[in-house]
Amino acid sequence: MDKIILRVLKIGLNIIYFFIKLLPTKNRIVMISRQSNTIPMDFKLLKDELSKKYEVKCLCKKLEGRENSGIKERIKYGFHMFSQMYYLATSRVCILDSYCPTVSILKHKKKLTIIQIWHSVGTMKRFGYTALDKEEGSRSDIAKIMKMHKNYNFVCASSKAYADHLASGFNISLDKVKVFTLPRIDLLKDKNYEKNIKNKIYKKYPELKNKKKNIIYAPTYRKEEVDFSKKLEELVKEFDYSKYNLIVKLHPLSTTKIDNKNVIFDRDFSTFDFLFVADGLISDYSCILYEAGVRNIPLYFYCYDIDNYLETRGLALDYKELPGYQEKSAKKLVKDLDKKYDMDYLKKFINKYIESSDNCTGKLVEKIVEYME
Repeated sequence: MDKIILRVLKIGLNIIYFFIKLLPTKNRIVMISRQSNTIPMDFKLLKDELSKKYEVKCLCKKLEGRENSGIKERIKYGFHMFSQMYYLATSRVCILDSYCPTVSILKHKKKLTIIQIWHSVGTMKRFGYTALDKEEGSRSDIAKIMKMHKNYNFVCASSKAYADHLASGFNISLDKVKVFTLPRIDLLKDKNYEKNIKNKIYKKYPELKNKKKNIIYAPTYRKEEVDFSKKLEELVKEFDYSKYNLIVKLHPLSTTKIDNKNVIFDRDFSTFDFLFVADGLISDYSCILYEAGVRNIPLYFYCYDIDNYLETRGLALDYKELPGYQEKSAKKLVKDLDKKYDMDYLKKFINKYIESSDNCTGKLVEKIVEYME
């Protein structure tokens, strides 16, 4: 029944879109994100530059609850899709940072260029077509009906080292993967941004300015959080608060709570922003490790569920290749924080997966302008 409904909706939207396409094309760029209800950092950086010359429209809305969303949320997002259709039909360039159904299922004007910048730097998890029919992935029959990740003119990658992974995940030819590092990398080297965000964080959390080292824990989102909550409690219990401050940054969709006065459980700042006050990062399968690596922050991996994760989702690289201590035990991981860290290997790893970290915004803007002109 779901497949029949999706096919009918797809036909109906294409009929409506046929008439919307009769409207004239404007010298405009539309940016569409389903990652957030606010403008993502990469979009903002691009917009600041591109709006000097062109009209730029940002459409940022996520489907609340995702696959578990209710009828009300789906209806709201349905109306938002009509807005997407109007701007897709009347713009010259579309920039995405995630999968967008209207981009993939509709037949667009030939003059529309669609650029997928994706939302992560580097590679880690399998996604899209490489994760089909996995517990954490999409169903292959639905992906076929929805033409998942179709119609892209090119996809951005920070390095050729994982271009084949992106090509497989998006099910596109390798020549469509172009090396352009995400604009946010520019901010990691921006002294003014660093000073500003540090002041804001220290104002709210003055304890982070003491002599203790600041360690961020930023795990990947898991649909099932019962076991995750237990493992998080173990980490919190084993942590040595005489030496370290622990800042927990959970995924926005996580419902796990922490009740420990020693732990900073933050929901106001992004994990990205906390990198400017971090002395170490604990993660698991999140691509935040690349941004941390650019800032030369030591990495640690709390991979208590690695065997299950490989089965239910899968990784795009050899986990042993990652630059940092890897432990299934919270007790062992906390002890690793006192060990010597191999900074040379970290730099080598980051240079492999991020070919260029200078003027990232400017290089991508230059390419977008080519299509506009």
